[in-house]
Amino acid sequence: MRTKSLKKNRINVVTLGCSKNVYDSEVLMGQLKANNKDVVHEQEGNIVVINTCGFIDNAKEQSVNTILEYVELKEQGEVDKVFVTGCLSERYKPDLVKEIPNVDQYFGTTELPELLAALEADYKHELIGERLTTTPKNYAYLKIAEGCDRPCSFCAIPLMRGKHKSAPIENLVAEAKKLAAQGVKELILIAQDLTYYGLDLYKKRNLAELLENLAKVEGIEWIRLHYAFPTGFPMDVLDLMKREPKICNYLDIPLQHISDDLLKSMRRGTTHEKTTNLLKEFRNRVPEMAIRTTLIVGYPGETEAHFEELKQWVKDMRFERLGCFTYSHEENTHAYKLEDDVPQEVKQERANEIMEIQSQISWELNQQKIGKTFRVIIDRKEGENYVGRTEHDSPDVDNEVLIDARNIYLKTGHFYEVKITDAADFDLFGEPVNANVEKPKRKVLFNQ
Repeated sequence: MRTKSLKKNRINVVTLGCSKNVYDSEVLMGQLKANNKDVVHEQEGNIVVINTCGFIDNAKEQSVNTILEYVELKEQGEVDKVFVTGCLSERYKPDLVKEIPNVDQYFGTTELPELLAALEADYKHELIGERLTTTPKNYAYLKIAEGCDRPCSFCAIPLMRGKHKSAPIENLVAEAKKLAAQGVKELILIAQDLTYYGLDLYKKRNLAELLENLAKVEGIEWIRLHYAFPTGFPMDVLDLMKREPKICNYLDIPLQHISDDLLKSMRRGTTHEKTTNLLKEFRNRVPEMAIRTTLIVGYPGETEAHFEELKQWVKDMRFERLGCFTYSHEENTHAYKLEDDVPQEVKQERANEIMEIQSQISWELNQQKIGKTFRVIIDRKEGENYVGRTEHDSPDVDNEVLIDARNIYLKTGHFYEVKITDAADFDLFGEPVNANVEKPKRKVLFNQ
Protein backbone atom coordinates (compact mmCIF):
# COMPACT_ATOMS: atom_id res chain seq x y z
CA MET A 1 0.00 0.00 0.00
CA ARG A 2 1.17 3.49 -0.78
CA THR A 3 1.71 5.50 2.38
CA LYS A 4 1.87 8.88 0.67
CA SER A 5 -0.47 10.40 -1.86
CA LEU A 6 1.68 11.36 -4.85
CA LYS A 7 0.44 13.13 -7.93
CA LYS A 8 0.05 10.51 -10.64
CA ASN A 9 2.72 10.48 -13.34
CA ARG A 10 4.78 13.31 -11.92
CA ILE A 11 8.41 12.77 -12.96
CA ASN A 12 11.00 13.66 -10.33
CA VAL A 13 14.50 14.23 -11.75
CA VAL A 14 17.28 13.74 -9.16
CA THR A 15 20.72 15.13 -10.09
CA LEU A 16 24.03 13.92 -8.67
CA GLY A 17 27.57 15.04 -9.54
CA CYS A 18 28.89 18.05 -11.41
CA SER A 19 27.43 21.04 -13.24
CA LYS A 20 27.53 19.07 -16.52
CA ASN A 21 24.98 16.71 -14.99
CA VAL A 22 22.89 19.68 -13.80
CA TYR A 23 22.83 20.88 -17.42
CA ASP A 24 21.86 17.43 -18.74
CA SER A 25 19.01 17.17 -16.22
CA GLU A 26 17.76 20.60 -17.29
CA VAL A 27 17.75 19.50 -20.95
CA LEU A 28 15.86 16.31 -20.03
CA MET A 29 13.31 18.35 -18.06
CA GLY A 30 12.91 20.79 -20.97
CA GLN A 31 12.16 17.89 -23.32
CA LEU A 32 9.65 16.41 -20.87
CA LYS A 33 7.89 19.74 -20.42
CA ALA A 34 7.66 20.13 -24.21
CA ASN A 35 5.90 16.76 -24.19
CA ASN A 36 3.40 18.15 -21.66
CA LYS A 37 4.78 15.99 -18.86
CA ASP A 38 4.52 17.03 -15.22
CA VAL A 39 8.20 17.25 -14.24
CA VAL A 40 9.92 18.47 -11.05
CA HIS A 41 13.50 18.59 -9.78
CA GLU A 42 14.25 16.80 -6.51
CA GLN A 43 10.69 16.99 -5.25
CA GLU A 44 8.06 14.30 -4.81
CA GLY A 45 6.97 12.32 -7.84
CA ASN A 46 5.82 8.78 -8.49
CA ILE A 47 8.28 8.32 -11.39
CA VAL A 48 11.96 8.93 -10.56
CA VAL A 49 14.89 9.56 -12.93
CA ILE A 50 18.29 9.53 -11.21
CA ASN A 51 21.08 11.29 -13.15
CA THR A 52 24.20 9.66 -11.70
CA CYS A 53 27.89 10.48 -11.36
CA GLY A 54 30.59 7.84 -11.88
CA PHE A 55 33.73 9.94 -11.64
CA ILE A 56 35.45 8.89 -8.39
CA ASP A 57 34.75 6.49 -5.52
CA ASN A 58 32.81 8.92 -3.31
CA ALA A 59 30.58 10.01 -6.19
CA LYS A 60 29.95 6.41 -7.25
CA GLU A 61 29.04 5.48 -3.69
CA GLN A 62 26.59 8.38 -3.44
CA SER A 63 25.00 7.39 -6.76
CA VAL A 64 24.60 3.73 -5.75
CA ASN A 65 23.14 4.72 -2.36
CA THR A 66 20.64 7.05 -4.04
CA ILE A 67 19.55 4.30 -6.46
CA LEU A 68 19.10 1.87 -3.54
CA GLU A 69 17.12 4.47 -1.61
CA TYR A 70 14.62 4.94 -4.46
CA VAL A 71 14.44 1.21 -5.21
CA GLU A 72 13.45 0.68 -1.57
CA LEU A 73 10.74 3.35 -1.92
CA LYS A 74 9.53 1.52 -5.02
CA GLU A 75 9.38 -1.78 -3.11
CA GLN A 76 7.38 0.00 -0.38
CA GLY A 77 4.93 1.28 -3.00
CA GLU A 78 5.86 4.93 -2.49
CA VAL A 79 7.11 5.40 -6.07
CA ASP A 80 6.01 3.48 -9.17
CA LYS A 81 9.07 3.53 -11.43
CA VAL A 82 12.80 4.20 -11.11
CA PHE A 83 15.01 5.00 -14.11
CA VAL A 84 18.77 5.56 -13.93
CA THR A 85 20.85 7.59 -16.39
CA GLY A 86 24.18 9.47 -16.46
CA CYS A 87 27.83 8.56 -16.00
CA LEU A 88 27.57 5.67 -13.53
CA SER A 89 24.97 4.01 -15.73
CA GLU A 90 27.13 4.56 -18.82
CA ARG A 91 30.18 3.05 -17.18
CA TYR A 92 28.75 0.17 -15.14
CA LYS A 93 25.44 -0.72 -16.79
CA PRO A 94 25.96 -4.54 -16.90
CA ASP A 95 27.04 -4.59 -13.24
CA LEU A 96 24.15 -2.37 -12.16
CA VAL A 97 21.57 -4.48 -14.02
CA LYS A 98 22.93 -7.53 -12.22
CA GLU A 99 23.33 -5.98 -8.74
CA ILE A 100 20.24 -3.71 -8.65
CA PRO A 101 17.71 -5.41 -10.96
CA ASN A 102 14.69 -3.62 -9.48
CA VAL A 103 15.47 -0.46 -11.46
CA ASP A 104 13.03 -0.27 -14.38
CA GLN A 105 15.70 0.67 -16.93
CA TYR A 106 19.28 1.96 -17.16
CA PHE A 107 20.44 4.52 -19.78
CA GLY A 108 23.88 5.87 -20.74
CA THR A 109 24.96 9.48 -21.28
CA THR A 110 24.04 9.49 -25.00
CA GLU A 111 20.66 7.77 -24.71
CA LEU A 112 18.35 10.73 -24.09
CA PRO A 113 15.90 9.76 -26.90
CA GLU A 114 15.63 6.24 -25.47
CA LEU A 115 15.11 7.56 -21.94
CA LEU A 116 12.38 9.90 -23.19
CA ALA A 117 10.69 7.01 -25.00
CA ALA A 118 10.67 5.03 -21.73
CA LEU A 119 8.96 8.05 -20.14
CA GLU A 120 6.43 8.06 -23.01
CA ALA A 121 7.84 11.23 -24.52
CA ASP A 122 9.32 12.10 -27.93
CA TYR A 123 12.77 13.59 -28.45
CA LYS A 124 12.23 17.00 -30.07
CA HIS A 125 15.23 17.95 -32.22
CA GLU A 126 14.03 21.52 -32.64
CA LEU A 127 14.41 22.31 -28.92
CA ILE A 128 17.90 23.84 -29.16
CA GLY A 129 18.56 25.72 -25.95
CA GLU A 130 15.24 24.81 -24.33
CA ARG A 131 15.84 23.85 -20.72
CA LEU A 132 14.11 23.96 -17.38
CA THR A 133 16.82 25.62 -15.32
CA THR A 134 17.27 24.43 -11.73
CA THR A 135 19.78 27.09 -10.64
CA PRO A 136 18.78 30.45 -9.10
CA LYS A 137 17.23 32.59 -11.84
CA ASN A 138 20.21 34.95 -12.17
CA TYR A 139 22.78 32.39 -13.40
CA ALA A 140 22.82 29.31 -15.60
CA TYR A 141 25.35 26.81 -16.90
CA LEU A 142 26.08 26.76 -20.63
CA LYS A 143 27.67 23.52 -21.80
CA ILE A 144 29.76 24.38 -24.86
CA ALA A 145 31.17 20.92 -25.56
CA GLU A 146 30.74 17.29 -24.61
CA GLY A 147 33.38 14.61 -24.04
CA CYS A 148 37.17 14.87 -23.92
CA ASP A 149 40.14 13.92 -26.12
CA ARG A 150 42.79 14.38 -23.42
CA PRO A 151 44.73 11.26 -22.35
CA CYS A 152 44.99 12.00 -18.59
CA SER A 153 45.94 8.76 -16.87
CA PHE A 154 43.67 9.12 -13.82
CA CYS A 155 40.49 10.26 -15.55
CA ALA A 156 37.51 8.10 -16.52
CA ILE A 157 35.52 10.88 -18.22
CA PRO A 158 36.32 9.77 -21.81
CA LEU A 159 34.98 6.31 -20.84
CA MET A 160 31.68 7.90 -19.84
CA ARG A 161 31.37 10.92 -22.10
CA GLY A 162 33.20 9.93 -25.27
CA LYS A 163 35.32 12.08 -27.59
CA HIS A 164 35.29 15.89 -27.57
CA LYS A 165 32.39 17.41 -29.51
CA SER A 166 31.93 21.20 -29.63
CA ALA A 167 28.50 22.78 -29.92
CA PRO A 168 28.20 25.27 -32.83
CA ILE A 169 28.53 28.97 -31.92
CA GLU A 170 25.11 29.81 -33.40
CA ASN A 171 23.38 27.18 -31.22
CA LEU A 172 25.09 28.47 -28.07
CA VAL A 173 24.19 32.08 -28.87
CA ALA A 174 20.55 31.04 -29.43
CA GLU A 175 20.59 29.25 -26.08
CA ALA A 176 22.13 32.28 -24.34
CA LYS A 177 19.41 34.55 -25.78
CA LYS A 178 16.69 32.26 -24.42
CA LEU A 179 18.35 32.23 -21.00
CA ALA A 180 18.69 36.03 -21.02
CA ALA A 181 14.99 36.33 -21.87
CA GLN A 182 14.26 34.30 -18.71
CA GLY A 183 16.24 36.76 -16.58
CA VAL A 184 19.62 35.02 -16.51
CA LYS A 185 22.41 37.58 -15.97
CA GLU A 186 25.43 35.26 -15.66
CA LEU A 187 26.53 32.43 -17.96
CA ILE A 188 28.92 29.86 -16.54
CA LEU A 189 30.63 28.13 -19.45
CA ILE A 190 31.30 24.46 -18.80
CA ALA A 191 32.76 21.51 -20.69
CA GLN A 192 35.14 18.68 -19.94
CA ASP A 193 37.71 20.97 -21.62
CA LEU A 194 37.02 24.60 -22.64
CA THR A 195 40.53 24.95 -24.07
CA TYR A 196 39.78 22.48 -26.87
CA TYR A 197 36.59 24.28 -27.93
CA GLY A 198 36.18 24.58 -31.70
CA LEU A 199 39.07 22.36 -32.84
CA ASP A 200 36.67 19.72 -34.16
CA LEU A 201 34.21 22.14 -35.80
CA TYR A 202 36.37 25.07 -36.90
CA LYS A 203 39.84 23.45 -37.07
CA LYS A 204 41.16 25.99 -34.55
CA ARG A 205 40.78 26.79 -30.84
CA ASN A 206 37.80 29.09 -31.05
CA LEU A 207 36.87 29.96 -27.48
CA ALA A 208 37.58 33.69 -27.96
CA GLU A 209 35.22 33.95 -30.95
CA LEU A 210 32.50 32.17 -29.01
CA LEU A 211 32.98 34.58 -26.08
CA GLU A 212 32.79 37.61 -28.37
CA ASN A 213 29.46 36.38 -29.73
CA LEU A 214 28.06 35.59 -26.31
CA ALA A 215 29.12 39.02 -25.01
CA LYS A 216 26.80 40.60 -27.60
CA VAL A 217 23.72 38.93 -26.08
CA GLU A 218 21.60 41.60 -24.46
CA GLY A 219 20.83 40.96 -20.80
CA ILE A 220 23.89 38.81 -20.13
CA GLU A 221 26.25 40.77 -17.86
CA TRP A 222 28.78 38.18 -16.67
CA ILE A 223 30.39 35.28 -18.54
CA ARG A 224 32.51 32.92 -16.43
CA LEU A 225 34.98 30.25 -17.61
CA HIS A 226 35.12 26.82 -15.95
CA TYR A 227 37.29 23.77 -16.68
CA ALA A 228 40.03 25.07 -18.97
CA PHE A 229 42.91 22.67 -19.64
CA PRO A 230 46.38 24.26 -19.27
CA THR A 231 48.06 22.66 -22.31
CA GLY A 232 47.28 24.63 -25.47
CA PHE A 233 45.28 27.34 -23.67
CA PRO A 234 44.18 29.95 -26.29
CA MET A 235 45.92 33.11 -25.14
CA ASP A 236 43.65 35.37 -27.25
CA VAL A 237 41.04 34.71 -24.55
CA LEU A 238 43.17 36.79 -22.15
CA ASP A 239 43.11 39.79 -24.48
CA LEU A 240 39.33 39.52 -24.69
CA MET A 241 39.02 39.16 -20.91
CA LYS A 242 41.05 42.33 -20.52
CA ARG A 243 38.93 44.46 -22.88
CA GLU A 244 35.42 42.96 -22.59
CA PRO A 245 33.78 43.86 -19.25
CA LYS A 246 31.26 41.02 -19.53
CA ILE A 247 34.00 38.37 -19.38
CA CYS A 248 34.66 37.83 -15.66
CA ASN A 249 38.26 38.17 -14.52
CA TYR A 250 38.12 34.55 -13.46
CA LEU A 251 39.50 31.28 -14.76
CA ASP A 252 39.02 27.75 -13.48
CA ILE A 253 42.03 25.74 -14.67
CA PRO A 254 42.56 22.32 -13.01
CA LEU A 255 46.35 21.76 -12.73
CA GLN A 256 46.32 18.52 -10.65
CA HIS A 257 50.01 18.53 -9.59
CA ILE A 258 53.33 20.26 -10.18
CA SER A 259 56.00 17.53 -9.87
CA ASP A 260 57.48 16.72 -13.29
CA ASP A 261 57.52 13.01 -12.41
CA LEU A 262 53.83 12.95 -11.61
CA LEU A 263 52.78 15.29 -14.44
CA LYS A 264 54.48 12.88 -16.84
CA SER A 265 52.83 9.83 -15.29
CA MET A 266 49.49 11.67 -15.28
CA ARG A 267 50.00 12.35 -19.03
CA ARG A 268 49.25 16.04 -18.62
CA GLY A 269 51.49 17.20 -21.44
CA THR A 270 53.21 19.89 -19.38
CA THR A 271 55.95 20.47 -16.79
CA HIS A 272 56.51 22.39 -13.55
CA GLU A 273 58.27 25.17 -15.47
CA LYS A 274 55.67 25.44 -18.25
CA THR A 275 52.79 25.49 -15.77
CA THR A 276 54.39 28.18 -13.62
CA ASN A 277 55.21 30.30 -16.67
CA LEU A 278 51.61 29.98 -17.92
CA LEU A 279 50.27 31.25 -14.59
CA LYS A 280 52.74 34.15 -14.61
CA GLU A 281 51.56 35.03 -18.12
CA PHE A 282 47.94 35.00 -16.93
CA ARG A 283 48.78 37.35 -14.08
CA ASN A 284 50.91 39.65 -16.23
CA ARG A 285 48.24 40.04 -18.89
CA VAL A 286 45.17 40.15 -16.61
CA PRO A 287 46.41 41.24 -13.16
CA GLU A 288 42.81 41.39 -11.84
CA MET A 289 42.19 37.71 -12.64
CA ALA A 290 41.18 35.26 -9.91
CA ILE A 291 42.57 31.82 -10.70
CA ARG A 292 40.81 28.71 -9.39
CA THR A 293 42.55 25.36 -9.58
CA THR A 294 42.14 21.81 -8.32
CA LEU A 295 44.87 19.42 -7.21
CA ILE A 296 45.15 15.67 -6.70
CA VAL A 297 47.21 14.24 -3.84
CA GLY A 298 48.11 10.58 -3.29
CA TYR A 299 48.56 9.71 -6.96
CA PRO A 300 50.55 6.43 -7.41
CA GLY A 301 54.22 7.04 -6.71
CA GLU A 302 53.72 10.40 -4.96
CA THR A 303 56.58 10.58 -2.46
CA GLU A 304 57.05 12.96 0.46
CA ALA A 305 59.47 14.92 -1.76
CA HIS A 306 56.82 15.26 -4.51
CA PHE A 307 54.30 16.43 -1.91
CA GLU A 308 56.73 18.94 -0.38
CA GLU A 309 57.30 20.35 -3.88
CA LEU A 310 53.54 20.70 -4.33
CA LYS A 311 53.11 22.42 -0.95
CA GLN A 312 55.85 24.93 -1.66
CA TRP A 313 54.40 25.67 -5.09
CA VAL A 314 50.93 26.31 -3.62
CA LYS A 315 52.54 28.75 -1.16
CA ASP A 316 54.44 30.47 -3.99
CA MET A 317 51.51 30.71 -6.44
CA ARG A 318 48.97 32.05 -3.90
CA PHE A 319 45.92 30.91 -5.84
CA GLU A 320 42.79 32.93 -5.19
CA ARG A 321 40.73 29.73 -5.18
CA LEU A 322 41.85 26.10 -4.74
CA GLY A 323 40.29 22.70 -4.16
CA CYS A 324 42.13 19.46 -3.35
CA PHE A 325 41.05 15.86 -3.95
CA THR A 326 42.51 12.54 -2.90
CA TYR A 327 43.44 10.22 -5.77
CA SER A 328 40.80 7.64 -6.69
CA HIS A 329 42.05 4.42 -8.37
CA GLU A 330 39.66 4.06 -11.33
CA GLU A 331 39.44 0.84 -13.35
CA ASN A 332 40.05 1.03 -17.11
CA THR A 333 42.11 4.22 -16.74
CA HIS A 334 45.81 4.26 -17.67
CA ALA A 335 46.81 4.84 -14.03
CA TYR A 336 44.94 1.72 -12.92
CA LYS A 337 47.93 -0.31 -14.08
CA LEU A 338 50.02 1.46 -11.43
CA GLU A 339 50.11 0.41 -7.80
CA ASP A 340 47.81 2.55 -5.64
CA ASP A 341 50.64 2.79 -3.12
CA VAL A 342 49.75 5.85 -1.01
CA PRO A 343 47.59 4.79 1.99
CA GLN A 344 44.18 6.47 2.19
CA GLU A 345 44.96 8.10 5.55
CA VAL A 346 48.14 9.64 4.04
CA LYS A 347 46.14 10.90 1.05
CA GLN A 348 43.65 12.56 3.39
CA GLU A 349 46.39 14.08 5.58
CA ARG A 350 48.02 15.57 2.48
CA ALA A 351 44.73 16.98 1.23
CA ASN A 352 44.10 18.53 4.65
CA GLU A 353 47.60 20.08 4.67
CA ILE A 354 47.06 21.66 1.25
CA MET A 355 43.71 23.08 2.31
CA GLU A 356 45.21 24.49 5.53
CA ILE A 357 47.82 26.33 3.45
CA GLN A 358 45.11 27.56 1.08
CA SER A 359 42.90 28.67 3.96
CA GLN A 360 45.67 30.97 5.21
CA ILE A 361 46.32 32.32 1.70
CA SER A 362 42.62 32.93 1.17
CA TRP A 363 42.36 34.76 4.51
CA GLU A 364 45.35 36.99 3.64
CA LEU A 365 43.98 37.79 0.16
CA ASN A 366 40.55 38.53 1.63
CA GLN A 367 42.01 40.94 4.21
CA GLN A 368 43.32 43.00 1.30
CA LYS A 369 39.74 43.49 0.09
CA ILE A 370 38.57 45.26 3.26
CA GLY A 371 37.67 48.87 2.45
CA LYS A 372 37.39 48.20 -1.28
CA THR A 373 34.16 48.27 -3.27
CA PHE A 374 33.10 45.45 -5.61
CA ARG A 375 30.20 44.83 -7.94
CA VAL A 376 28.18 42.02 -6.34
CA ILE A 377 25.29 39.94 -7.64
CA ILE A 378 22.77 38.79 -5.02
CA ASP A 379 22.05 35.05 -5.26
CA ARG A 380 19.69 34.56 -2.31
CA LYS A 381 18.60 35.59 1.17
CA GLU A 382 19.66 33.22 3.95
CA GLY A 383 18.66 33.88 7.54
CA GLU A 384 19.49 37.51 8.32
CA ASN A 385 21.90 37.90 5.39
CA TYR A 386 21.77 38.48 1.69
CA VAL A 387 24.32 36.19 0.00
CA GLY A 388 26.09 37.51 -3.07
CA ARG A 389 29.25 37.05 -5.14
CA THR A 390 31.86 39.19 -6.88
CA GLU A 391 33.04 38.43 -10.41
CA HIS A 392 35.92 36.53 -8.79
CA ASP A 393 33.59 33.94 -7.29
CA SER A 394 31.62 31.10 -8.81
CA PRO A 395 28.48 29.71 -7.14
CA ASP A 396 28.79 26.89 -4.61
CA VAL A 397 32.60 26.57 -4.76
CA ASP A 398 34.02 30.05 -4.02
CA ASN A 399 33.79 32.94 -1.57
CA GLU A 400 30.47 34.59 -0.78
CA VAL A 401 29.67 38.16 0.24
CA LEU A 402 27.35 38.37 3.25
CA ILE A 403 25.27 41.53 3.68
CA ASP A 404 23.16 42.19 6.77
CA ALA A 405 19.54 42.05 5.60
CA ARG A 406 17.86 43.44 8.69
CA ASN A 407 17.77 47.10 7.68
CA ILE A 408 17.83 47.07 3.88
CA TYR A 409 16.03 45.43 0.99
CA LEU A 410 18.03 44.04 -1.93
CA LYS A 411 16.59 42.28 -4.97
CA THR A 412 17.77 38.76 -5.72
CA GLY A 413 19.48 38.57 -9.11
CA HIS A 414 20.40 42.28 -9.09
CA PHE A 415 23.86 43.85 -9.01
CA TYR A 416 24.96 46.25 -6.27
CA GLU A 417 28.15 48.10 -5.42
CA VAL A 418 29.24 46.68 -2.08
CA LYS A 419 31.99 47.95 0.21
CA ILE A 420 33.80 45.15 2.05
CA THR A 421 33.86 45.81 5.79
CA ASP A 422 35.32 42.53 7.10
CA ALA A 423 36.68 39.22 5.84
CA ALA A 424 37.19 35.62 6.97
CA ASP A 425 38.94 32.68 5.27
CA PHE A 426 36.24 32.11 2.66
CA ASP A 427 33.62 34.80 3.34
CA LEU A 428 33.49 38.54 2.82
CA PHE A 429 31.17 40.90 4.72
CA GLY A 430 29.95 44.10 3.16
CA GLU A 431 27.53 47.02 2.95
CA PRO A 432 25.87 48.30 -0.25
CA VAL A 433 26.92 51.79 -1.28
CA ASN A 434 24.17 52.19 -3.88
CA ALA A 435 21.90 55.16 -3.39
CA ASN A 436 18.94 53.09 -4.67
CA VAL A 437 18.97 50.43 -1.96
CA GLU A 438 15.44 50.22 -0.58
CA LYS A 439 14.49 50.19 3.08
CA PRO A 440 12.53 47.09 4.09
CA LYS A 441 8.76 47.53 4.03
CA ARG A 442 7.37 47.79 7.53
CA LYS A 443 4.92 45.05 8.48
CA VAL A 444 1.45 46.32 9.44
CA LEU A 445 0.04 44.43 12.41
CA PHE A 446 -3.71 44.23 12.79
CA ASN A 447 -5.47 43.56 16.07
CA GLN A 448 -7.28 40.25 15.95
